[in-house]
Amino acid sequence: MVHELEVWLFADRVGTLSLVDGRLNFCYAAGWLSRPDSVALSASLPMQAEPFDDHQSRPFFAGLLPEGQMRRLIAQQFQISGQNDFALLDHIGGECAGAVTFIEPGQALPELARNDDVQWLSDEEVVAILDELPHRPMLAGKDGLRLSLAGAQDKLPVVFDGARIGLPLNGAPSSHILKPAIHAVEDSVTNEGFCMALADAMQLKPAKSKVHLVLGRSFLLVERYDRLINARGRRQRLHQEDFCQALGVVPEMKYQNEGGPGLTQCFDLVRRATRPSAPQILRLLDYVIFNALIGNHDAHAKNFSLLHSGKMPVLAPFYDTLSTAVYPTLTPKMAMKIGSKYKFSEVQTRHWEQFAEDVGLTKAQAKRRILELARSLPLSARKLQSDPHQGFAGNAMVEKIIGLIEQRCALTIRRLTAPSD
Repeated sequence: MVHELEVWLFADRVGTLSLVDGRLNFCYAAGWLSRPDSVALSASLPMQAEPFDDHQSRPFFAGLLPEGQMRRLIAQQFQISGQNDFALLDHIGGECAGAVTFIEPGQALPELARNDDVQWLSDEEVVAILDELPHRPMLAGKDGLRLSLAGAQDKLPVVFDGARIGLPLNGAPSSHILKPAIHAVEDSVTNEGFCMALADAMQLKPAKSKVHLVLGRSFLLVERYDRLINARGRRQRLHQEDFCQALGVVPEMKYQNEGGPGLTQCFDLVRRATRPSAPQILRLLDYVIFNALIGNHDAHAKNFSLLHSGKMPVLAPFYDTLSTAVYPTLTPKMAMKIGSKYKFSEVQTRHWEQFAEDVGLTKAQAKRRILELARSLPLSARKLQSDPHQGFAGNAMVEKIIGLIEQRCALTIRRLTAPSD
């Protein structure tokens, strides 16, 4: 028995995803291949007439879906197997990361111009959704909603017009990602909100985000960098893929110690996929240093993306950035090694030098940038904390994060400036 879904990119059918004897198969449409302006869905799925088998297809397509408990609950909602990527995409693959949409054969693509197809929510309804998400991820099964985002934490694609929050119905593009508090992780909303604001203050060009409070409940609203307003004032999708998708790595292997990508593969990808690559490489270097200094140990390859916004991909804005190191119960291991070390406390000058060599940078260039960031980050963090417009002053979690940053920056400066033996 063969099941099929049509795969659309923007307003064009680019190919067919099939389920054959429980295994995925993807084939580009002949009409798409013959177009002069056609592009590949992913760096791991280059343009070719021959179909891609399950091993080749799964990293990109499974990479669009939620993970872990969220995935299990969605599968239960639809009474399908939690391992069935195809069935999950059939049910929730209407509004995904990037510009890809999945539609049953013969069905029409939802009218792209209908950005007004939004169910606006009252404050009480927003709070009700915050309560519902842990039990019903992506609000799976609600009429008119087919929403999917990768990752293991609760989140929801929404529309935000500056005042109101709404649900995008019937294939309408969302504008923001709503991120509620993470269960059993103290004040995760403020943590991520502060770290994202700090990345912005350091001019690292993260996704724009802001902490919101509704009826005493806080959540983060992150503006989607893969959505924009076009010349006609309509919301439009931009295509993107995370590094695991681009490197052909399935989501369950996203951590380096499970066989997933390390920093060498990430830098190689950026060097290979972008032109000119030098500015993108330097941005990625900044992301790596920033994550290390704020204690974001969960910066795995699915938390970096390529954005296909012009002729060549660029490194997408920074996202999913919070200090996990402030929580004693969370792992002290970083998702990707610096040199040969997973633990920041063990990273010496020689490990930073090994990292620089591995990713194709000079030791002097890397050292100079690490010291620049380590010297300026604590000052920027204190300035951000005291800014009355930001709302971080007096917050205990922010104080903890800044204390950790000051400690890590001082340690880094001491180690990198110590006279060598």
